[in-house]
Amino acid sequence: MKPPRAILFDWDNTLVDAWPGVARALNETFAAFGLRPWSIAEVRGRVRRSLRDSFPALFGEAWERACDVFYEALERSHLQHVTPLPGAAATLERALASGLPLAVVSNKTGRYLRREAEALGWSRYFAALIGAGDAEADKPDPAPFRLALGAIGAEASEEIWYVGDTALDMLAARNSGLLPVLIGDAAHDGGAETTGYAVRFTDHRHLAEGLARLVRA
Repeated sequence: MKPPRAILFDWDNTLVDAWPGVARALNETFAAFGLRPWSIAEVRGRVRRSLRDSFPALFGEAWERACDVFYEALERSHLQHVTPLPGAAATLERALASGLPLAVVSNKTGRYLRREAEALGWSRYFAALIGAGDAEADKPDPAPFRLALGAIGAEASEEIWYVGDTALDMLAARNSGLLPVLIGDAAHDGGAETTGYAVRFTDHRHLAEGLARLVRA
């Protein structure tokens, strides 16, 4: 395996655990529309796409009003519920020390993504933090990846990794001409073997060690 020339990352469940905040905002929205709440496990297993791609199916013609309710709820508390995944900061430090350009492509709304990165002190790692609504379409469409690649001055290639935790992430990587790299076991998404990954790392320690070996080689 060749060393990467750059790495793009997903955000939620790839670099951070922000699910409690998402679940709280989502369940406030469900309550406002008379729908049953989801458990945290359901949120982890079912939330994949951006609001503009997922809310019409959940809320029908009222989906835009539901977005407003969700954003109001998320605004109040999301920064209280963002925790780096074990070893994620070390992965970013290793990549940065190796001279690799980094960016994030997430289906979290862009302004919240950037606020979370700033709150963690992580904005300095990334040439771009691209979230839902920043491009004309959201992941798994290639549009947000084009923005991220433009920010790091690179063209799509399998020498550029997209690291994520779900089958949607792996599909997005392939759609965009990048190497699909899975982190974790994707137990919340049907298991690793269902995701279509090309390379898999079990956790951030494994990923950081792999980067150290590849860059040294």
